[in-house]
Amino acid sequence: SIEVFPPKSPEAEARLWQNLQLFSAAKPRFISVTCGAGGSGQDGTFPLVLGIRDRFQLPVAAHLTCARATPAQVAEVVRDYWNAGVRRIVALRGDPAAGVGASYQPHPGGYQSTADLIRGIKAIGNFDVSVGGYPEKHPESPSVAADLDNLKSKIDAGADRVITQFFFDNAHFLRFLENARSHGIWAPIVPGIVPIHNFKQVSGFAG
Repeated sequence: SIEVFPPKSPEAEARLWQNLQLFSAAKPRFISVTCGAGGSGQDGTFPLVLGIRDRFQLPVAAHLTCARATPAQVAEVVRDYWNAGVRRIVALRGDPAAGVGASYQPHPGGYQSTADLIRGIKAIGNFDVSVGGYPEKHPESPSVAADLDNLKSKIDAGADRVITQFFFDNAHFLRFLENARSHGIWAPIVPGIVPIHNFKQVSGFAG
């Protein structure tokens, strides 16, 4: 699969569609479109998902977060995707409202975890749901075992596959894969790969 970001300028949009023409020729299993922290699709995710699908006839997965929305607001977005014929979602908790590095506090009345989000999605429709996995442990997890417990809760809630955070050392991924299997996680695990086209940007992601 290939992940793209909603463009923030007309120039970036023109480049994106040129790149998508190339990506489509590679016949990816699907293309995923990221979203902003709110996950509402108002940042351009929703129209880009539909545009890619309609122009290239490729399966498209929409990223969806729950950190800054109520279950009712999330459900509205999910129903919009279902009604538009989109059947793939990448379900993510989202960054804390106070920013990366802060402790996560659920939105008032909102979902407590990604597992809760997945159950909410699956209650609306039989979506194909991907979730995140962390070969070097999620920064907020107290231990590798706790991180794997959390990943298993997402699979048990109905997630169909894991897409990992990117990594620079294959040994991290292979160890993660072995640990996940020994933890009873048997869903497909897809390694995350980021081309280093902009060192400063990728360095920021890694940080």
